[in-house]
Amino acid sequence: MEEIKKEQIEEGKSIAWLSYILILVLVPLLIQRENPYTKFHIKQGLALLVTWIILYIIGLIFNFIPILRVIIWFCVWAFTIVLAVIGIINSLNGKTEKLPIIGDFADKFNI
Repeated sequence: MEEIKKEQIEEGKSIAWLSYILILVLVPLLIQRENPYTKFHIKQGLALLVTWIILYIIGLIFNFIPILRVIIWFCVWAFTIVLAVIGIINSLNGKTEKLPIIGDFADKFNI
């Protein structure tokens, strides 16, 4: 990862947090993708979005078993919300820490 300057962090903080609200990752992607700080959080947000989609599809597969459906949907939403909150807090605090579990997957995105 390239060195991120303090002014890039300050500029990116205003919009980077949107990267963690699922489809709203498109806003910083379209507006501020050249800022290295924002780009880091966009990649993390895309990893979160892809993870949510995969977990959502897995949940649909087990949708016909009522108790399993409730457990899976709760886990999917809880996991997504916890990671989103971590990402939002990190982005607003000027940190470039990877999300737990899925953070390394974000490096594979080439934006």
